[in-house]
Amino acid sequence: MKNGFLSLVLHAHLPYVRHGDRDDYLEERWVYESMLESYIPLLLVFDKLLADGIDFRMTLAVSPTLLSMLDDELIQSRFRAHLAKTVELAGKEVKRTANHPKEHRVAKMYLERFRTIATYCQKLDYKLITGLKCVEESGCVELITCAATHAFLPFVETEEAIRGQLQVGIDTHQRILGQRPKGIWLPECGYTPGVDRLLKEAGLRFFFVDSHTINHATPTPRRGLYAPLFTPHDVAAFARDDVASRQVWSSYDGYPGDYDYREYYRDIGFDREMDYIEPYIHPAGIRVHTGLKYHRITGRSEQKDWYEPEWAREKAASHAGHFLYHRERQVETASTWMDREPLVVATYDAELFGHWWYEGPQFLDYLLRKTVCDSQQVTLITPSEYLARYPEQDRAHLPMSTWGRNGYGEVWLNERNGWIYRHLHQAERELIAAVTSLHETDRQNVYGVQVKTRCLRQAARELMLAQSSDWAFILDGQTVVEYAVRRIHDHLARFRELLVMFEQEQPDEQRLGEMEGAFPLFPDLDVTYYLPNRAHRVNVSRQMVAASQSQQAEKTVLMLSWEFPPHVVGGLGRAVYDLSRHLVSQGIEVHVLTAAADSEARQEQMDGVHVHRLPTYIPGEQEDFMQWVFQLNLAIVDAVEELRGNGLRADVIHAHDWLVSWAAAELKQRLAIPLITTIHALEHGRHQGIHTPLQHRIHECERMLTAVSERVIVCSHYMGHEISRLFAVAAEKISVIHNGVETTMTQPFASGDLRQELSLGDGPILFFVGRLVREKGAHLLIEAVARLVHAYPALQLVVAGRGPMQDELKQVAFQRGVAHHTRFLGFVDDERRNQLFLLADVAVFPSLYEPFGIVALEAMSFGTPLVVADTGGLREIIRHGENGATVYAGDVESLVNQLHWMLGNPDKRRQMAEAAMTDVRLHYEWAKLAQQTIDQYRLLTLSSQRVEVGAT
Repeated sequence: MKNGFLSLVLHAHLPYVRHGDRDDYLEERWVYESMLESYIPLLLVFDKLLADGIDFRMTLAVSPTLLSMLDDELIQSRFRAHLAKTVELAGKEVKRTANHPKEHRVAKMYLERFRTIATYCQKLDYKLITGLKCVEESGCVELITCAATHAFLPFVETEEAIRGQLQVGIDTHQRILGQRPKGIWLPECGYTPGVDRLLKEAGLRFFFVDSHTINHATPTPRRGLYAPLFTPHDVAAFARDDVASRQVWSSYDGYPGDYDYREYYRDIGFDREMDYIEPYIHPAGIRVHTGLKYHRITGRSEQKDWYEPEWAREKAASHAGHFLYHRERQVETASTWMDREPLVVATYDAELFGHWWYEGPQFLDYLLRKTVCDSQQVTLITPSEYLARYPEQDRAHLPMSTWGRNGYGEVWLNERNGWIYRHLHQAERELIAAVTSLHETDRQNVYGVQVKTRCLRQAARELMLAQSSDWAFILDGQTVVEYAVRRIHDHLARFRELLVMFEQEQPDEQRLGEMEGAFPLFPDLDVTYYLPNRAHRVNVSRQMVAASQSQQAEKTVLMLSWEFPPHVVGGLGRAVYDLSRHLVSQGIEVHVLTAAADSEARQEQMDGVHVHRLPTYIPGEQEDFMQWVFQLNLAIVDAVEELRGNGLRADVIHAHDWLVSWAAAELKQRLAIPLITTIHALEHGRHQGIHTPLQHRIHECERMLTAVSERVIVCSHYMGHEISRLFAVAAEKISVIHNGVETTMTQPFASGDLRQELSLGDGPILFFVGRLVREKGAHLLIEAVARLVHAYPALQLVVAGRGPMQDELKQVAFQRGVAHHTRFLGFVDDERRNQLFLLADVAVFPSLYEPFGIVALEAMSFGTPLVVADTGGLREIIRHGENGATVYAGDVESLVNQLHWMLGNPDKRRQMAEAAMTDVRLHYEWAKLAQQTIDQYRLLTLSSQRVEVGAT
């Protein structure tokens, strides 16, 4: 006699990332990777089990957004092309590895696997929905639903919006799969009291929660975690088992970390030469995972051995046996004190099996076979079957809970993502009001009602898409932050546009049709789900949202900078711009006070940043630069005083360099809020000492600014040491936060056309971009070119930028006989600069003084090989021989030697460039650096009183 039951539950979900207008979104690739590596392998496991007569049981929750994409013909056709490319690549790998037995064995394994998947897909006509229906009809797999767009329900404000998420999810499941679901996977296992009533109204019988939800139930459940609990509205809550989860999920001792399993992070998309792999990665040349990986985990070091499929298969079988053994011991022990057969519920993300854990489907196959055929203790069961077997369960009140970090929703509500909820909640209320208005309107104008209904139906889709918990999760994890912010913003912007249309007598039907076509899901969405039911209100956790926002309220920052785009002289203005907009994307309100390019004051918004452009009060800044600086500081203080009465509150002042030092110190005293300063460069470093009265005045401004600031941010450890040495600033007051660079895609361009346009010939190209001042070292580079042209007669140096040394540098090139080898382009815009990075064989920055060296990061982000001076911040970015080459600062001979070596070793410089691109992604993305800056704000403002400063 068997002692108990095991219920295996997989949750399959992806956010709606279909982009009909383009096929090069990296996020859409998530769908194809998950289909190829998880969903289809799981369906193949189920099919094989059924073919072998194995009467197994599984529960599979498929989110409505994922169902909608799998049911989409565009996604199917794009996946067909993705699979064909993968099969082609696997075939090439079989040929390439013919003389390498260990690699060859793995390559053949992949080719066979992908061909099997292709055959299966052809049988289904690439409609995975058909495969899901077949396994459900077998009775062995129970398919359940999820909220429409995977919204985190405890932080949805209104009952109507929760009902919309639930009902649209059920409707989508029934429309696509043909059956109404009996259960639901609450997104992120997020439960809050009152949601159970809406589940009951929707006809759902059960859902899943984390174990602490049951442990903290009132009253304490008699059967612990080994039986479901009925909520006050008679919906069953099944608890996931901690031990079963840990054995699979744990990053320390979970099965997927076994050293014999395949290493996920070593993929030929990153390992192979660009010429070879280029047709199989992103069209813009961005390296991505291809799914072909040849190494096993091996250990915790970077050294990885070859993957041995047989070893991994044996481990999967062994781990399946180990997992089953422990479930048998659990039910055996629990059955001695329970009044019924105990149930162990093991829940996992479906994408773990195959995508992250390559052997996961094999493990599942072995586990299901062993349980059905060999186990004397455990029987597989679905939640519906268990409830049919035991229709009566204990009842209890459950607390708000999730399965995320620490169990109470902090992943989806914190200082990185809390800003989204005020917008979502406002949109909920506006949609409810509009639907109510439509319901009460005169129905005689049938056409008008139909168009208005279309507007509100699309508005509901946009709101639901903005509510996806995936965006808050991404903001918390700081992964593809820009994409998540853009999705939230764009959906809410369209939502507002649709509500304006709703109020018009003649909405723009063409625009409405464009929006419907952009995200074609939930075609039959019923807007009446948003009609108020005033008899009941869900007790959502709005108090938690409000409390979190009050405790960790959005910061408002006064950013002081003498330059800001489009008025940019050096790297400071660009750095302030990039930092500001990434702060905004993470919920910080930023007001930049900067100089106007003319005498006209103006206020504007750039990427969400409030920009106050202030005129100076005297002309002729060239005659008296310090007087102009002083007038700018007066203008900044006056502007803040003018704003102060308007009610907006500021938390911190963030000053950038000495030019705003007086205003920063004055505002700190007047507003009684903390001052944080970023020093981008020092006068002492620019001139290798202080030599003139003007330099001394600037030096003393820098000293004063660092003294009055609570915190000083520098862009490199080198700068930190300089600040400490020159101004006796305590080390604990200094924070190093690097500058960053964008890693967004660039449009491909014809390099041959650019060569022809600039008359560069067909020889190697060296590229320099920067201000033409002595400390940037361009004169050293021209001298080096003069010595290299004998070995490389077609060598060309391209110099981009302006500065006081421009005429002198041209004269040096003429005197050294390399004028015809040197092209001075003057100022170039970002697009042309990027094209030059892509064109160049080597980018060269032989600076004498460089606090950081953001141009080096820009070159690295484009995969341009680098030679830089071993000085300042550049020393911290470039590791000689690994991600670039370094030369002794000011040493022409060293520069010549390294350039000669780089030009003569194209394979090595390409390897170093690829390593440099990886470094940029890991360490220098602005989203991560902005979060580090926010952490500094938070430390400064924990005990500070907010004060009133006005809004624009």
